[in-house]
Amino acid sequence: METHEARQISNDSIPSDLPKMTLEEFLESDLEGYEYIKGELIPMPPTSLEHGDISMNLITLLNTYVRDKQLGRVYMPDTGFRVGERVLIPDIAFLVKSRLPDDLSKASPVPPDLAVEVVSPSDTLLRVEEKVFAYLEAGTQLVWVIKPRSKTVNVYRSETDITLLTRNHTLSGEEIVEGFSCQVAELFE
Repeated sequence: METHEARQISNDSIPSDLPKMTLEEFLESDLEGYEYIKGELIPMPPTSLEHGDISMNLITLLNTYVRDKQLGRVYMPDTGFRVGERVLIPDIAFLVKSRLPDDLSKASPVPPDLAVEVVSPSDTLLRVEEKVFAYLEAGTQLVWVIKPRSKTVNVYRSETDITLLTRNHTLSGEEIVEGFSCQVAELFE
């Protein structure tokens, strides 16, 4: 997840050729590269190589497991999910098979069951927590926040059920991605 100064923008910073739109219009549009938060289009800039490495490590492990067990689908960055009155783009997301929408040509009308955010150097704690709590409030059951600098993962199950995992711990899919686990250290290899 990138949260650059550019993400904390006013409507004046959005290219003038982008129309103002409602959440429903945004969901129906083919506009890519933006999150929709509180009526604003927030650009999603490119991520760093470190961010890409961590994301790919987890995507590879998680997707292999999910496909083998036929549990649902793992989605890469750039995939939009309706999260309450927002459309967010998690770095990695998982939807259980029973919740997969019929129309895969648009952003998901439901929040992910698991959302993963990889923290970038320019992220602010407020912005990361805002996204985490938006996911949880909308029904996401598990959120992993991966912190490259400290090589840790915060696991959120609710606003009050939060666990910090270090490189020596095992990251578990719990009942959401049942049976999935990997060493936290594997994410940073």
